[in-house]
Amino acid sequence: MMYKMHIKEFEQVYRIMEASFPPDEHRPYEEQLELLDNPNYKIYVSKEADNFLEIQGFMAVWQFEDLSFIEHFAVDSKYRNTGLGSRMLQEIMEHLGGRICLEVELPDNDMAKRRIEFYHRNGLYYNDYPYIQPTISKGRNPIPLRIMTSGGVVSQEEYLDIRDILYREVYRVEHMPT
Repeated sequence: MMYKMHIKEFEQVYRIMEASFPPDEHRPYEEQLELLDNPNYKIYVSKEADNFLEIQGFMAVWQFEDLSFIEHFAVDSKYRNTGLGSRMLQEIMEHLGGRICLEVELPDNDMAKRRIEFYHRNGLYYNDYPYIQPTISKGRNPIPLRIMTSGGVVSQEEYLDIRDILYREVYRVEHMPT
Protein backbone atom coordinates (compact mmCIF):
# COMPACT_ATOMS: atom_id res chain seq x y z
CA MET A 1 0.00 0.00 0.00
CA MET A 2 1.24 3.50 -0.87
CA TYR A 3 1.33 6.36 1.62
CA LYS A 4 2.47 9.95 1.44
CA MET A 5 5.99 10.03 2.89
CA HIS A 6 6.50 11.46 6.36
CA ILE A 7 9.58 13.70 6.68
CA LYS A 8 11.22 11.27 9.13
CA GLU A 9 11.19 8.65 6.34
CA PHE A 10 13.24 10.78 3.98
CA GLU A 11 16.55 9.18 5.05
CA GLN A 12 15.32 5.72 3.97
CA VAL A 13 13.94 7.06 0.71
CA TYR A 14 17.16 8.87 -0.12
CA ARG A 15 19.23 5.72 0.56
CA ILE A 16 17.06 3.79 -1.92
CA MET A 17 17.35 6.67 -4.40
CA GLU A 18 21.16 6.74 -4.17
CA ALA A 19 21.35 2.97 -4.60
CA SER A 20 18.96 2.97 -7.57
CA PHE A 21 20.03 5.99 -9.64
CA PRO A 22 23.39 7.23 -10.90
CA PRO A 23 24.43 10.70 -9.64
CA ASP A 24 23.36 12.44 -12.87
CA GLU A 25 19.80 11.26 -12.24
CA HIS A 26 19.20 12.55 -8.71
CA ARG A 27 19.95 15.65 -6.68
CA PRO A 28 22.33 15.86 -3.73
CA TYR A 29 20.70 15.18 -0.37
CA GLU A 30 20.04 18.80 0.67
CA GLU A 31 18.58 19.77 -2.72
CA GLN A 32 16.33 16.71 -2.74
CA LEU A 33 15.19 17.52 0.80
CA GLU A 34 14.40 21.14 -0.17
CA LEU A 35 11.97 19.89 -2.83
CA LEU A 36 9.64 18.76 -0.05
CA ASP A 37 8.75 22.45 0.44
CA ASN A 38 7.37 22.62 -3.11
CA PRO A 39 3.57 22.02 -3.07
CA ASN A 40 3.74 20.29 -6.48
CA TYR A 41 6.24 17.69 -5.28
CA LYS A 42 5.29 14.65 -3.21
CA ILE A 43 6.93 11.37 -2.32
CA TYR A 44 4.81 8.26 -1.88
CA VAL A 45 6.19 5.19 -0.14
CA SER A 46 5.24 1.53 -0.08
CA LYS A 47 5.35 -0.40 3.19
CA GLU A 48 4.23 -3.82 4.37
CA ALA A 49 1.36 -3.90 6.82
CA ASP A 50 3.35 -6.12 9.20
CA ASN A 51 6.54 -4.00 8.96
CA PHE A 52 5.40 -0.41 8.82
CA LEU A 53 8.88 0.93 9.62
CA GLU A 54 10.62 -0.38 6.49
CA ILE A 55 10.08 1.31 3.14
CA GLN A 56 9.95 -1.17 0.27
CA GLY A 57 9.93 1.41 -2.50
CA PHE A 58 8.98 4.97 -3.34
CA MET A 59 7.76 7.30 -6.07
CA ALA A 60 8.66 10.96 -6.24
CA VAL A 61 5.91 12.74 -8.15
CA TRP A 62 5.40 16.26 -9.48
CA GLN A 63 1.70 17.08 -9.82
CA PHE A 64 0.61 19.86 -12.16
CA GLU A 65 -2.81 20.92 -13.39
CA ASP A 66 -3.00 18.58 -16.40
CA LEU A 67 0.01 16.34 -15.86
CA SER A 68 1.71 14.21 -13.23
CA PHE A 69 5.41 13.43 -13.65
CA ILE A 70 6.96 10.45 -11.88
CA GLU A 71 10.50 11.75 -11.44
CA HIS A 72 11.87 8.86 -9.40
CA PHE A 73 10.48 5.37 -8.93
CA ALA A 74 12.52 2.73 -7.15
CA VAL A 75 12.01 -0.48 -5.23
CA ASP A 76 14.53 -1.51 -2.57
CA SER A 77 16.72 -4.28 -4.00
CA LYS A 78 15.44 -6.91 -1.56
CA TYR A 79 11.85 -6.40 -2.82
CA ARG A 80 12.56 -6.41 -6.57
CA ASN A 81 11.09 -9.08 -8.85
CA THR A 82 8.14 -9.66 -6.52
CA GLY A 83 5.48 -7.74 -8.46
CA LEU A 84 5.71 -4.83 -6.02
CA GLY A 85 6.77 -2.34 -8.72
CA SER A 86 3.72 -3.14 -10.86
CA ARG A 87 1.40 -2.86 -7.87
CA MET A 88 2.94 0.48 -6.90
CA LEU A 89 2.69 1.84 -10.43
CA GLN A 90 -0.93 0.75 -10.83
CA GLU A 91 -1.86 2.24 -7.45
CA ILE A 92 -0.21 5.60 -8.13
CA MET A 93 -1.68 5.83 -11.64
CA GLU A 94 -5.14 5.23 -10.21
CA HIS A 95 -4.53 7.76 -7.41
CA LEU A 96 -3.17 10.47 -9.71
CA GLY A 97 -5.54 10.01 -12.65
CA GLY A 98 -5.15 12.14 -15.77
CA ARG A 99 -2.05 12.15 -17.96
CA ILE A 100 1.04 10.67 -16.31
CA CYS A 101 4.56 10.70 -17.69
CA LEU A 102 8.04 9.60 -16.77
CA GLU A 103 11.51 9.55 -18.32
CA VAL A 104 13.25 6.37 -19.51
CA GLU A 105 16.67 5.59 -20.89
CA LEU A 106 17.16 5.06 -24.59
CA PRO A 107 16.50 1.41 -25.51
CA ASP A 108 20.15 0.70 -26.30
CA ASN A 109 20.81 -2.10 -23.78
CA ASP A 110 18.90 -5.04 -22.35
CA MET A 111 18.20 -3.41 -18.95
CA ALA A 112 16.78 -0.26 -20.55
CA LYS A 113 14.62 -2.37 -22.89
CA ARG A 114 13.32 -4.37 -19.91
CA ARG A 115 12.41 -1.16 -18.03
CA ILE A 116 10.57 0.22 -21.06
CA GLU A 117 8.69 -3.07 -21.45
CA PHE A 118 7.82 -3.03 -17.72
CA TYR A 119 6.29 0.44 -18.07
CA HIS A 120 4.50 -0.58 -21.27
CA ARG A 121 2.97 -3.65 -19.57
CA ASN A 122 1.72 -1.27 -16.89
CA GLY A 123 -0.04 1.11 -19.27
CA LEU A 124 2.60 3.62 -20.37
CA TYR A 125 3.57 4.34 -23.97
CA TYR A 126 7.00 5.11 -25.42
CA ASN A 127 7.26 8.41 -27.28
CA ASP A 128 10.21 8.43 -29.67
CA TYR A 129 10.76 12.20 -29.66
CA PRO A 130 14.31 13.41 -28.92
CA TYR A 131 14.46 14.52 -25.29
CA ILE A 132 17.29 15.63 -23.04
CA GLN A 133 16.92 15.61 -19.27
CA PRO A 134 18.56 18.90 -18.29
CA THR A 135 21.23 19.00 -15.64
CA ILE A 136 19.46 18.04 -12.41
CA SER A 137 22.00 19.84 -10.21
CA LYS A 138 25.27 21.74 -10.44
CA GLY A 139 28.07 19.39 -11.45
CA ARG A 140 25.66 16.85 -12.94
CA ASN A 141 25.30 16.10 -16.66
CA PRO A 142 22.31 16.27 -19.01
CA ILE A 143 21.08 12.86 -20.18
CA PRO A 144 19.43 11.77 -23.45
CA LEU A 145 16.17 10.05 -22.50
CA ARG A 146 12.65 9.47 -23.82
CA ILE A 147 9.24 10.24 -22.34
CA MET A 148 6.62 7.58 -21.66
CA THR A 149 3.00 8.63 -21.15
CA SER A 150 -0.26 7.12 -19.98
CA GLY A 151 -3.22 7.19 -22.33
CA GLY A 152 -1.22 6.39 -25.46
CA VAL A 153 1.51 7.91 -27.56
CA VAL A 154 1.25 11.70 -27.68
CA SER A 155 1.40 14.00 -30.69
CA GLN A 156 4.51 16.10 -31.22
CA GLU A 157 2.60 19.17 -30.01
CA GLU A 158 1.52 17.35 -26.81
CA TYR A 159 5.08 16.11 -26.32
CA LEU A 160 6.44 19.67 -26.61
CA ASP A 161 3.91 20.84 -24.02
CA ILE A 162 5.01 18.07 -21.64
CA ARG A 163 8.68 18.80 -22.25
CA ASP A 164 8.15 22.51 -21.61
CA ILE A 165 6.34 21.83 -18.31
CA LEU A 166 9.16 19.54 -17.14
CA TYR A 167 11.89 21.98 -18.17
CA ARG A 168 10.18 24.95 -16.55
CA GLU A 169 8.75 23.42 -13.36
CA VAL A 170 11.06 20.49 -12.53
CA TYR A 171 14.43 21.47 -13.97
CA ARG A 172 13.98 25.26 -13.83
CA VAL A 173 15.26 25.90 -17.36
CA GLU A 174 13.42 27.62 -20.17
CA HIS A 175 15.13 25.97 -23.13
CA MET A 176 17.62 23.20 -23.56
CA PRO A 177 20.50 23.79 -25.98
CA THR A 178 20.47 21.36 -28.89
